[in-house]
Amino acid sequence: MPTVLTINAGSSSLQLHLVRDGEVERVSHTEQPPEPDAAERTIAEFVADAPEKPVAVGHRLVHGGPVVRAPSIADDDLVAAVRQYADLAPLHVPPALALVEAARRRLPDVPHVLCPDTAFHAGLPEAAAEYALPAEWRRAYGLRRYGFHGLSYAWSLGRAAELLGRPAGALHLVLTHLGGGASVTAVREGRSVDTSMGFTPFEGVPMSKRSGSVDPGMLLWLLDDDRLTLKELQEGLERRSGLVGLSEGRSGDTRDLVAAAGDDPAAALALDVFTLRVAREIAAVATGLDRIDALVFGGEIGWDQPEVRAAVCARLGTLGVRPPAIDRNLDADGFISPPDAAVPVLVIQPREELQLARETLTAVRRDE
Repeated sequence: MPTVLTINAGSSSLQLHLVRDGEVERVSHTEQPPEPDAAERTIAEFVADAPEKPVAVGHRLVHGGPVVRAPSIADDDLVAAVRQYADLAPLHVPPALALVEAARRRLPDVPHVLCPDTAFHAGLPEAAAEYALPAEWRRAYGLRRYGFHGLSYAWSLGRAAELLGRPAGALHLVLTHLGGGASVTAVREGRSVDTSMGFTPFEGVPMSKRSGSVDPGMLLWLLDDDRLTLKELQEGLERRSGLVGLSEGRSGDTRDLVAAAGDDPAAALALDVFTLRVAREIAAVATGLDRIDALVFGGEIGWDQPEVRAAVCARLGTLGVRPPAIDRNLDADGFISPPDAAVPVLVIQPREELQLARETLTAVRRDE
């Protein structure tokens, strides 16, 4: 199998992986995405002494807007088109595009593929995708629910099907991606049918630093009468809300909050709000399913935070979800629910780099 370089530029991190035959051969993870010139050097050094040069480069793109609805080969026109919609995810898309350009300069002879997280939700049913806004606004500005964390969900769907011993196309699942960004998605017979994130990565559950859904009337009130400027509102919603805001600045990391919750009421409140809102979104998206064949926890928090998983499950008894039988982290993907549970609960390690490599190769072969 050929080797693929995957590039995942987060809002505050950069991950590089060399993937061959479904296995990671080399990884580099930095907490700050480098500037374009430094990024080009980082990529060059990363692949310089690789056992095998990559045949393609896959780039995670958080928001493809209306122009990238499926993994697509990057060229100048496509990158320029995506840039027009970069303000839909301003923390993610600009650094990702800077990495695309740096990688294309350094590796000009191989195809570069943009793999949007929004692609997994491109086929959302109309009732789930539309906002109750004036029709002229929706038509003029493309206002719809896009959904996010698609690479994570695609990987979780495939792994859940393997663990359950059933084809993905036969399953009704509720999938979660809980991390610095967090969302919940319902999958019916292999297709996303509802999801908590919407036009931007703001909507839905509170996140590490982002607010999640809040009353739009409150935001209008804050902007009115010079209470806050637009810039102040944006900065507060993006960087000082979510778990950080609820814990009064203590931390946006659930591990810190769990450790502090016994002595710090603000930390305990942050966890209570987070787990309540996750449970509420699970119950909400489940209305798009006939049944729940499994509830899947994914993302960094979902994978390695048993206290959060237990608190979410404890709120879902009306859906037939029971508290986990396993109150520790697993060494591999698997079940944490009791053996006789009506709704199996699974924990699946986030492996976006493997899904990214898979989708990259599929796009290259399709283009050929």
